[in-house]
Amino acid sequence: MTVNTITEGYGLVEGPVWHEKLGLLFSDVLFGGVYSTSDSGEVETIFSHRRGIGGMSIHVSEGLVVSGRNISFKPFDSDTSIVLLDRDEENGNVGYNDITTDSKGRIYAGSLGSSPVFDDGREPQAGNLYLIDLDGTSRVVAEDIQLTNGLGFSPDNKILYHADSRRQAVCCYDVLENGDLGPKQTFAEFDQGAPDGLVVATDGTVWVANASAGRVDVFSNSGAFSHSIQIPLPMCTSVCFGGSDLSTLYIVSGSNGVEGDRRGGVYSVSTEVSGIPVPLAKVALP
Repeated sequence: MTVNTITEGYGLVEGPVWHEKLGLLFSDVLFGGVYSTSDSGEVETIFSHRRGIGGMSIHVSEGLVVSGRNISFKPFDSDTSIVLLDRDEENGNVGYNDITTDSKGRIYAGSLGSSPVFDDGREPQAGNLYLIDLDGTSRVVAEDIQLTNGLGFSPDNKILYHADSRRQAVCCYDVLENGDLGPKQTFAEFDQGAPDGLVVATDGTVWVANASAGRVDVFSNSGAFSHSIQIPLPMCTSVCFGGSDLSTLYIVSGSNGVEGDRRGGVYSVSTEVSGIPVPLAKVALP
C-alpha cells in the first residue's frame, strides 16, 4: 500500500472524522483547533481554539461533538459551546478522550482519570466509559479503563471495540439494546507499541493505530493479526475511513519520537475494503 502525505505541521493530530461536504476533519490536541482537509492538501480552519480534543462526532444539528475537558457541542456557524457532559475532578474524572456514536445516535465517551498529554502532577489513574443517551442523560457503562482511546462498533452494532493503551490491549463488549454493555473481554493484545484510535471496516476487520510503533495494525473480527501499514512517524495516533466510497484510510500522527514539536500530520492510503459510516450524533442539546 502506498501511503500519501496530505498535510503536516501539527503538534498532536487526533479525532479524525469524515464529513461528506467538508472532507476529513481533525484536531490538534497540543496547539488547539479543528481543521478540514482534502487529498489536495488544502487545509481550512473549522474552529481556531480549544486544545485537548481527542475525539469528535458529527451531530445532526450541523456541528461537532468534541471531547477534552468536557463533552461539548460546537455548531459550525458559531463560536459557542454547549456542554453535554462535564468532567468531575473530585471523583477522578479530569476529562475525556475518544468518542463514537452508535446506530441510534447515542454517544460513548471514555473518561480520563489523569491527563495523558498535559502533566497535572497526578499518578496515572483509570477512567470509565460513559453513555450519553438521546435525552441527554448520561451514565457509566464500563469501568477501569487505564487509558481510554479508540472506540468503534462491529458492522452489526452488537460489539463495541475499545482501546486501552496503558494495558496494551483492545477490549470489546457485547452491546445491549438500551446501550448498556456486557462484561469486558480481551479482543487483541499488543506486544509492541500501544493501541490508540481505531476504526472498523464493512468486512468486520478492526484497524488500530499503534502509537509509538508508527503503524496501523489490522485484525480480523476474531482478533487474529492480519497486516500492518507503516507511516513516516513513530507516533501513530488515530485512523478514519473517508472518501466518496469510504475506501480511503486516513491516518493521523503526532510529534513524539522525532525532533520538533510540529511534526504531526495526516496521511492517506487506498484500501480494498470500505469503512462503516459513523452515524450522526442525535443526543438532545440542552
